[in-house]
Amino acid sequence: MRYLLRLGHSFARLSVRLCHQSVYSSHTNPRRVGVELGEKKLEISSGRFARFADGAAVIQLGDTSVMVTAVSKTKPTSSQFMPLVVDYRQKAAAAGRIPTNYLRRELGTTDNEILTSRLIDRSIRPLFPSGYFYDTQILCNLLAVDGVNDPDVLAINGASAALALSDIPWNGPIGAVRVGMVDGELLINPTRAEMSSSTLNLVVVGAPSSQVVMIEASAENVLQQDFCHAVKVGVKHTQQIIQAIQQLAREQKVTKRIPVKIFSAPADMVKHVQQLASERIYAVFTDYTHDKICRDEAINKIRLEVEEDLKEKFPQAEPFEVIESFNIVCKDIFRNLVLNEYRRCDGRDLTALRNISCDVDLFKPLHGSAVFQRGQTQVLCSVTFDSLESSIKADIITTALSGIKDKNFMLHYEFPPYATNEIGKVGGLNRRELGHGALAEKALRPVIPKDFPFTIRVTAEVLESNGSSSMASACGGSLALMDAGVPISSAVAGVAIGLISKPNPEKLAEIQDYRILTDILGIEDYLGDMDFKMAGTNKGITALQADVKISGLPLKVVMEAIQQATVAKREILGIMNKCIAKPRASRKENGPVVENVRVPVSRRARFVGPGGYNLRLLQAQTGVTINQVDEETFSVFAPTPRAMNEAQHFISEICKDDQEQQLEFGAVYTATVTEIRDIGVMVKLYPNMSAVLLHNSQLDHKRIKHPSALGLEVGQQIQVKYFGRDPTDGRMRLSRKVLQSPAASVVKTLSEKQSISMGPGNSHTTSTDL
Repeated sequence: MRYLLRLGHSFARLSVRLCHQSVYSSHTNPRRVGVELGEKKLEISSGRFARFADGAAVIQLGDTSVMVTAVSKTKPTSSQFMPLVVDYRQKAAAAGRIPTNYLRRELGTTDNEILTSRLIDRSIRPLFPSGYFYDTQILCNLLAVDGVNDPDVLAINGASAALALSDIPWNGPIGAVRVGMVDGELLINPTRAEMSSSTLNLVVVGAPSSQVVMIEASAENVLQQDFCHAVKVGVKHTQQIIQAIQQLAREQKVTKRIPVKIFSAPADMVKHVQQLASERIYAVFTDYTHDKICRDEAINKIRLEVEEDLKEKFPQAEPFEVIESFNIVCKDIFRNLVLNEYRRCDGRDLTALRNISCDVDLFKPLHGSAVFQRGQTQVLCSVTFDSLESSIKADIITTALSGIKDKNFMLHYEFPPYATNEIGKVGGLNRRELGHGALAEKALRPVIPKDFPFTIRVTAEVLESNGSSSMASACGGSLALMDAGVPISSAVAGVAIGLISKPNPEKLAEIQDYRILTDILGIEDYLGDMDFKMAGTNKGITALQADVKISGLPLKVVMEAIQQATVAKREILGIMNKCIAKPRASRKENGPVVENVRVPVSRRARFVGPGGYNLRLLQAQTGVTINQVDEETFSVFAPTPRAMNEAQHFISEICKDDQEQQLEFGAVYTATVTEIRDIGVMVKLYPNMSAVLLHNSQLDHKRIKHPSALGLEVGQQIQVKYFGRDPTDGRMRLSRKVLQSPAASVVKTLSEKQSISMGPGNSHTTSTDL
């Protein structure tokens, strides 16, 4: 028996090896194809690297190269969804750098890596066959980065090529380009230098027949017609990439595998559910008194009854088939209501907004606050100011690979579980929260003044969620910024647009009929075909994100969605303006304060303290932040006026023993000996100054080894001549030796005098001399 078991394992390993050999042999012929995109050439190659993967491709633009691999298991997973994992990792070696962490290795994931991984995932996921529940992994490996061409769009094309050249079932390929706009001229895959002056950053992913799969954009208030034109130009260029990948697939003679099982609900079970529950489900969806919670409870009640009946009638059915049968019927009824009866489950017209209310200045201690309520979606936003040193500083690898530098404006999005009446883990880095926050941040960034003297952090906490919480965060963030007195150029509003479509029975990739929905609910997003989020001002568009759940959208539908979103956006802005129409003229009294303190080089050591002790003590006791602006100027940031007052008092205390006196060069002064040292004596010219060293060489014409040779004692008064300060270290230069000559000298006396004057704390930058 043991021999048979070992023999079985050997056959299993042999079959796996043969499978890998077949994969390897199909990828042994290197192939390359080029695509002309304007003045640049995009090259797609395969058959040289990573040949054990189901699919692998290298995309090169300029000297930037990205390798993407695709592997999918042949055994179905137990999950009842498509288990797709996309990992985009920035490699320091690709940029010719070494990581600066202790281990000198790539550790963890950066925000940019996560956002790019989501970008790729959203581009390829809709094209997998329905019911294909097989573990699939896409890995993006940066081979070389030239600092000119961004690798993220190349990674999307690489994922498309890797899947198209593999035997993994996938209804691609797709193509992706970045579109920029400089001086009104559209640029395809612009360089990093061109993007720095571009008013548009549009990534558009297209499918065959000029369909749109995904859009991600940030813009500097770009007009609607210019944005639509950019989308059309981008889709046009994606078709060239798609054709090149198709050519490679034909040359390689790719044959897609036949999955062991495609998960779907049996037709007889679906029909039984229709007969059993259609009328009750229809009644729930047409009862406009339901809100999110009670509608879900009513549907779940029907679900439990139907599932029990199905288990009795179909005892051999798998759990997935039971659940999916009900889901299909539920989805069809919901969608047919919209398609055939133009009715939504909450009673609104297709283009109507939910009830909107908003309020500002909720909590006095905050620098700015607002709450935005749209239907059953509620977001609380707060604004916090801090010093410019609190800005996000990208590590050198991210800067080298992606060009991301310091950010003095950030929006952090939080989605606690209670927002949907659930329990769950709180804290940690959540990919969904990061993506939603990045979208809302894109929406608001164009209206933030470039020269604002503080770092701004907007926190958007979702308190209730029933659809489009990211766009509600953009609306609430705009209100909170105006409440905080940030002089934004215009208010920003956002809205989510949905789609319910009916495919052509003869060509499933084509849409026969469709309805576009304004301000979608959570259930309309879940059961619909599109989540199209757009934000902007009254003038133009600042951010847009479009995700689809079907194989592609015609350009006509995309243009209609942009138009419908524009109308809704202006209506929302009208409601927001009734709450607060423009930024407050000044920031709140409890807002932060910045002052500049001038410290002469001669007294910098006293101000800073040994090893920076005084500055650290000042920051620890008062909460202020101190940064050196130039050789003689320090910037003091205080979170509140009270903290600034405490800092002023602290600075006066540490500097009161070293106040500047108007000393005359060449004058003779009476000094008091305070300490005897081997190398000289410590003396003071006036009571409240810090003692300075009078070296042995300046005590007498005779060479002495110790001050005691002259009979000097602590407390004794001697005459010294003042020769100014050393220009290099600021030390006071005194001499007793020069007074040993018989020439008469006039001795001057000094009294205690304090000359420090701190300016009054306010919200503006002031200057103070020590």
